[in-house]
Amino acid sequence: MADERELEKRFWKTLKSDRTVMLGLAGAQDGHAQPMTAMIEGDEGGPIWFFTARDNGLLTALGGTAASANAQLVGKGHEVFASIAGTLREHTDRAVVERLWNPFIAAWYEGGKDNPNLALLRLDPAHAQVWLNENNLLAGVKLLLGVDPKKDYADKVADIPLNR
Repeated sequence: MADERELEKRFWKTLKSDRTVMLGLAGAQDGHAQPMTAMIEGDEGGPIWFFTARDNGLLTALGGTAASANAQLVGKGHEVFASIAGTLREHTDRAVVERLWNPFIAAWYEGGKDNPNLALLRLDPAHAQVWLNENNLLAGVKLLLGVDPKKDYADKVADIPLNR
């Protein structure tokens, strides 16, 4: 059995450092997901934030309500993979915009924080399925030697509750 706490720590660390996820609404008819830059406050836990434009398809599809959403994360080194499920909604608290605003976001919004096209999405994650893929080279070598590499991965996968 995987050490869920360790997998959860690796998940949050990867999300905070790599930040790009594919985000979509659960059950969307076309199955469409789009790349979005995720932001978290602190080292782990809490909501996942996304700055976006008012004409973004996700915001339009929400239609002012909350909806189930999924996000997929692939760490830059392909050592961590995650599928995140939670609730997505528009968030209108200016204090959050103030806290999260940075030069990278500013580059996308002419007029800065007062750009009328600026919107903020909040994903409250319920759980994530997390996979660690730390030994993919070693697995290939073991396979060549006739050793079953699947045993090494048995403790590298967990469904982790994130809404504690």
